[in-house]
Parts: sequence; structure tokens; C-alpha cells
Amino acid sequence: MPKAIKGVLVECDPSIKAIILKIDQDKHDYIVEDLDDQTLVIKENQLSSLKARLEEELANTQTMPDFSGSD
Repeated sequence: MPKAIKGVLVECDPSIKAIILKIDQDKHDYIVEDLDDQTLVIKENQLSSLKARLEEELANTQTMPDFSGSD
């Protein structure tokens, strides 16, 4: 018998989607369905965990500008 999984529709920029796909590629814990270049269905019970992982990834990839005044 088929098993249903509750999901949440997530729309995001393709760059954010690429990060989500990278996070999910090892264990496949988050994504139920990859619909198009900006839309995913994420497991409802994993949404908060994915948000935390995404924020962590974004913090690691973003660099702060240097305002020290030295050229």
C-alpha cells in the first residue's frame, strides 16, 4: 500500500535551491519532490531543521566587507 508523506511547498531562488539540494544529497532527509528550478516539496517535519542548516550554510558562505579603511 502506498505511503503518504506530508510536505511543504517551498519556492526559492535557484541559488538557494542549489544549496538545499546540496544539503539533502547525502541522506535525502528533506526533499520529497523537486518540482522545477524554483520549487521543492520539503518534508513537513524536517522544515525547521532544514532552515537551521540553510542558515548555517549561508553564514559559512557569506563574507563581511572589510571596513578597516586600509587600501
